[in-house]
Amino acid sequence: MRSGPQPADLTDVRATNLAVVLRYVRANAPCSRADIAGATGLNKATVSSLVADLIDRRLVRETGLTEHRIGRPATMLVVDGDAYAAIGIEISADHLTAVALDLAGGELLSWRRAFTGLAATPGKAASTVAALAGRAVNRATRQGRQVLGLTVGVPGLVDQQGRVSLSPELGWRDVDLHADLVRALRGPAYEVVVDNDAQLAALAEHRHGPYAGTANLVHLTGGAGIGAGLVVDGRLLHGARGFTGEIGHIQLDPQGPPCRCGANGCLEALAAVPALIRRVLPDAETDGPVTDFAPEIDRVRAAARAGDPAALDALDEVGRHLGTGVSILANLINPEVVLLGGYYVPLAQWLLPAARQQLADRTVAPAAGGTELAASDLAGGAAAIGGAARAIAAIDNGRMPARPTD
Repeated sequence: MRSGPQPADLTDVRATNLAVVLRYVRANAPCSRADIAGATGLNKATVSSLVADLIDRRLVRETGLTEHRIGRPATMLVVDGDAYAAIGIEISADHLTAVALDLAGGELLSWRRAFTGLAATPGKAASTVAALAGRAVNRATRQGRQVLGLTVGVPGLVDQQGRVSLSPELGWRDVDLHADLVRALRGPAYEVVVDNDAQLAALAEHRHGPYAGTANLVHLTGGAGIGAGLVVDGRLLHGARGFTGEIGHIQLDPQGPPCRCGANGCLEALAAVPALIRRVLPDAETDGPVTDFAPEIDRVRAAARAGDPAALDALDEVGRHLGTGVSILANLINPEVVLLGGYYVPLAQWLLPAARQQLADRTVAPAAGGTELAASDLAGGAAAIGGAARAIAAIDNGRMPARPTD
């Protein structure tokens, strides 16, 4: 058996070059064939052949002529968003979010559905998610679109085969969600992927948020738990088996409140949404655990706006805990920006001052190593957006879809 580098297959080379051209068009549209050749170093004949292929696949389309250049008017190119759809679904403790994007990143649908994650068995959850995915797929196919893939984001440890090893937020352990979904969807023609929700949220921020393109970026989920999606040097950091980003289970106070992971004083036990609600609204769990956080977050925000001292103290304390967690990230990986997502977003104006001060105080590098702490613009749907973006990113990286039929 031969070892060492092997010559590239010509098909692989062409797929790579198709991806190069597609990425250039995405970043620089509208642009001409001559623009592509000049920027990529590919010769004009090769670019013309590649563009013809992309047009045939309905990944790129011509959009008319421009005369604002020296010489003959040029035919301009843009990404064609009409032929495809990519679907992402986010599973949270209290809701499901579904998002579909076209190839150009345009939103085709955004749905939010109530979901009692802790009360649902994994099998029931899989059938509920499959039903929601089926509706989204039907919507796309009725529009004449080819579905590129379905990616489902789950809070917790998700391995590279889509098995959920542990999700304290949902009460799951050793759940083969990928197999359950494929079975419930009856072996769909499109790819089904299960991934960590924070990782997908970070991908959404990296591709679609106001900090898109930032090489070192973190998204912190704000829900029943706290997870960190990490983009390092422009790439998602997955680790050896995909188990990265569980910052919610870093122990800050060994004498602190119990965490669902079995330890005490984890960041999640001190600063996740349930901890905040219990602190501000001691009556919230009178009739049992809170299963829908949105109404309670509205109550917390109303109390803060009214200047309620207990609410303001609780938000300040949670902000300090979050700042401590972010300082650990700043000292370890030195991100350019850390974004608070989920239910932290509507509370950001009260959380951020204390969090930023704690970040500055606890980071070794001066000025927090340049790490900015801000609220996400993508709010609660970031992981679903990232799930849809994952399939689009695969095409940008050379995994070309089959040519759609007319």
